Amino acid sequence: MNKTVLVTGASRGIGRSIACAFAAAGCRLVITCANSAASLSELKQELETTYHTPVLASVGDISDFAYVEQLFSGISAVFGGVDILVNNAGISHIGLLSEMDINAWNRVIGINLTSAFSTCKLAIPYMLQRKSGKIINISSVWGSVGASCEVAYSASKGGINAFTKALARELAPSNIQVNAIACGIIDTRMNDCFSEEERRTLAEEVPCGRFGTPEEVAALALQLCTGNDYLTGQIITLDGGWM
Repeated sequence: MNKTVLVTGASRGIGRSIACAFAAAGCRLVITCANSAASLSELKQELETTYHTPVLASVGDISDFAYVEQLFSGISAVFGGVDILVNNAGISHIGLLSEMDINAWNRVIGINLTSAFSTCKLAIPYMLQRKSGKIINISSVWGSVGASCEVAYSASKGGINAFTKALARELAPSNIQVNAIACGIIDTRMNDCFSEEERRTLAEEVPCGRFGTPEEVAALALQLCTGNDYLTGQIITLDGGWM
């Protein structure tokens, strides 16, 4: 795959695995994160050394449109644009809605949903010029069914699902495919809030009997970008049969 891929939230977990999967497939990488500069730098070095592919790393607030504009300016200068966009950056918030303040709400919506608007808005012109492109949005099963004490997170992922379906219709005539992966329980740091007993209970609820892995999400993301241009506007659930 002689493609340039932007992966947001790439310093760890699902984003890191997605970056590795695309690098292994021969892609050029643009990787971002908000705070973990050391981890992102380590990943950049690993990808360049292991896969011999050029990597552009950037640290900044993906919910800030000015930062995203700066990011794409750098991408244009180094790679001339992007072919594949993976909107993975996301945060969670656990707690009662009645106890959540407006700043926390805005932060979740900004990182999980508004960032997808910003990256897509700036990536689409490159894809239109090339008459091809792939956009993958990392969503959650909670975007479809909702989760108690995770109202903001569920709302943001529900927004991502609707965003995906609508944008897919808008871009289909231009040969640009937009799909989302609705993840179930994936074994990442986001789930470190659960105790060992809670993790065991959650795993028992999944028909597959375990959490999913970031590598499994990455494999599906790569698969969605390696063919079948007729597949677009889909929210593909990856949850081991949980929901």
